[in-house]
Amino acid sequence: MNQPALWRRRGVMGLLGGAVALPALAQFRVEVTGVGVTQLPIAIVPFRGEDGSPQKIAAIVQADLERSGQFRAVDGTGTALDEASRPDLGPWRQKGADALAVGSVMRLADGRYDVRMRLWDVVRGQEVLVHSYVVATGDLRLAAHRISDLIYEKLTGDKGAFATRIAYITKNGNRYVLWVADADGENSQSAFASNEPIISPAWSPDGTRLAYVSFESRKPVVYTHEVAGGRRRLIANFRGSNSAPAWAPDGRTLAVTLTRDGGSQLYTIGAEGGEPRRLTQSASIDTEPVYSSDGRSIYFVSDRGGAPQIYRMGAGGGEPQRVTFTGSYNISPAISPDGRWLAYISRINGAFKLQVMELASGYAQSITDTTADESPSFAPNGRLLVYATRQGGREALMTSTLDGKIKARLAGQGGDIREPDWGPFLR
Repeated sequence: MNQPALWRRRGVMGLLGGAVALPALAQFRVEVTGVGVTQLPIAIVPFRGEDGSPQKIAAIVQADLERSGQFRAVDGTGTALDEASRPDLGPWRQKGADALAVGSVMRLADGRYDVRMRLWDVVRGQEVLVHSYVVATGDLRLAAHRISDLIYEKLTGDKGAFATRIAYITKNGNRYVLWVADADGENSQSAFASNEPIISPAWSPDGTRLAYVSFESRKPVVYTHEVAGGRRRLIANFRGSNSAPAWAPDGRTLAVTLTRDGGSQLYTIGAEGGEPRRLTQSASIDTEPVYSSDGRSIYFVSDRGGAPQIYRMGAGGGEPQRVTFTGSYNISPAISPDGRWLAYISRINGAFKLQVMELASGYAQSITDTTADESPSFAPNGRLLVYATRQGGREALMTSTLDGKIKARLAGQGGDIREPDWGPFLR
């Protein structure tokens, strides 16, 4: 195995090849497919005043909750309710709804919007949540995602991840762009653009920076990038290749793959740069490091057994232990925040398919029916995965529940859309 083969699913080979042109400001359409075993039926009534709002809050909330796989929408249209209403819950019971969300959107004199919501437990006949936000026009979508998070946490007990962000890369002709978008793929903002390839974006644990690899020097070099201000810092530009950055959970260190001393080996380097420390000492290709959420372990890909497999070692180095044993080609590891699940890409009969393994048991299963999956990344609550694939003959970003039963497509009308990374919870 050579290094480009390992990198292929990280986007290098795809980025250097041809691609369909992508509009510079691609907008995504959310298409939710599949049925979960248990889904809570919820009715979300259009918010009063939405007709005069740039964003349809209720529709955003409904799409968020459906995409999570935990909820099934009950038709809430045709009813005039808001957070001040005392609704008759009987008809909603008859419709099969267990919960009812209502609210309003009002433009204030200073141009901001007052967004209010109320959540009812239809079964128990009681109010369970009241909240409000005053936001600028540009933050209306964020307010909707935060409402989704509140509802999700109240009704499931788990923290919602709808107000988080994803990063991904597009290629449009000879133009490469690193984008930051809402977790539903909307509201994309360009973070960095180049006429040379950009690969391997990785969010810092506090969500303020992205690490990535740029080929603007005609070789792979690692940078970090402040998302808000745009300031870049050169982290690794050593002899040979500098690639595959991964943040330690404390945000002070990055694991990287360097060839400065010969073959591809793993190193750590400070988040401000400096002299790297070598972690692996092998004649094999070691690459694609990722930290466990507790920072004690690093998972990585190595061909030391003759073909690429996923291994684990201590964060400071040490003897690696093989993790994947099913299949002869397993790459692109991602670890769930609770440390229970490993997502990765496996080559099966020539197809690249997303796998999810329960680490305790070693049981793994394919959760997609596509054949060109790449770059899985867990939501910060560990309940969803985002990944890139080809579906219907074009590039797409997808989210999936861990069992593969609920998927949502976050895709533009065409173009090379690659390497998503799901950011952390907002702080």
